[in-house]
Amino acid sequence: ISISIIQVRLVMKAHSFVRENVPKVLSSVKEKAGPVPIPRITQYLYFLFAPTLIYRDNYPRNPTIRWGYVATKFAQVLGSLFYAYYIFVRLCIPQFRNSSQETFNLRGLVLCIFNSILPGVLILFLVFFAFLHCWLNAFAEMLRFADRMFYK
Repeated sequence: ISISIIQVRLVMKAHSFVRENVPKVLSSVKEKAGPVPIPRITQYLYFLFAPTLIYRDNYPRNPTIRWGYVATKFAQVLGSLFYAYYIFVRLCIPQFRNSSQETFNLRGLVLCIFNSILPGVLILFLVFFAFLHCWLNAFAEMLRFADRMFYK
């Protein structure tokens, strides 16, 4: 599943890159106005790692990297993962471990599923917090990416 997610992200970034640059190149070729404005490889590589899906030749940049902020965000990612693991081990696994020793009945399965809904939603929130808030903000800080509205 994670490989599919990465591929979708890369396809979306490639589409944005092509969509932003093809009209510039075609208008420059049509007007024959000097050199064709082809983006540099460094601009494309920065775009691949920046937490945005919209290509621009230049992004707002911070002057420095706050390494304490980066360490805090990575610590929050680790804390979220450990907390999600704890919830999974304490609340989800025991429900299904008990049901595997009994004979199959629909009532037991439905009870296991309903007892796992709340911990599952909590784990989902933790994963979203760890990735969307902590992980993307850490990489945005390391890339000195100043536009932190990438959620929108």
